[in-house]
Amino acid sequence: MKQAMIDYEEVLGMRTLDKRLEVLRAIRLAGSISEAARINSVSYKAAWQAIETLSNLAGVSLVEKVVGGSGGGGARLTAEGARVLEVADALNRSREQALATIEQLGKGAGLNLPGLASVGFRTSMRNQLPCTVENIDRKHAAAQILLAISEAQTLTARVTHESLELLHLSPGQKVIAMCKATAVTIAPTIVAMQGVNLLKGKVIRRGKGGSGPEISLQLDTGLALVGFTDHQTSLKLRQSATAAIEPNAVVIAVAA
Repeated sequence: MKQAMIDYEEVLGMRTLDKRLEVLRAIRLAGSISEAARINSVSYKAAWQAIETLSNLAGVSLVEKVVGGSGGGGARLTAEGARVLEVADALNRSREQALATIEQLGKGAGLNLPGLASVGFRTSMRNQLPCTVENIDRKHAAAQILLAISEAQTLTARVTHESLELLHLSPGQKVIAMCKATAVTIAPTIVAMQGVNLLKGKVIRRGKGGSGPEISLQLDTGLALVGFTDHQTSLKLRQSATAAIEPNAVVIAVAA
């Protein structure tokens, strides 16, 4: 007897932009991590990464293994896992209602609302730059993501293929590129190095830091990038300078 095909889009109900939550939904429905991975078109390893990350954020285990049975075992959500989905759905509805209200009132005109949506999530990474995904290269051991900051300046991030699957990135998508200030080296000139991001701007602020003088660099779009220079380098206000950032130091954040 031919097995009936399940319309997972309909059965799963409310959809989110967060693949990690969709993996949890699919586990609740299918009772299997491998099936949840298949439903969401991600690898088994990426599905496990989603489970582990959400469990860490929740502080409890969200999925438990089911041993034995006619199907040879599987997985199911814990009570906490089910509650995480309920909370996520409530937050998603509230966010959508708030954004709709802002749009109706015309208060979002000229603002980067996806970027502002990340304000509620605080991080030690001081550099948070709105970007657009320009290209995705999956050929290497780690995926190379080319991010456009402006027409003239781009930034490359290097992420695992599992992270790429869960972020569900595509060209033209708006994202936030983040990195620590300590990962940014600023100097008057920097010799081009293969694979290293080089961003040009003007010095708008100088300060003191344990790693050397702290510099704020204004890019051509008006965005500010914070980094450090060595004690022997003298950078003056409004002086042109270059920032160097390793692709491995760039973190990509996607608004929910």
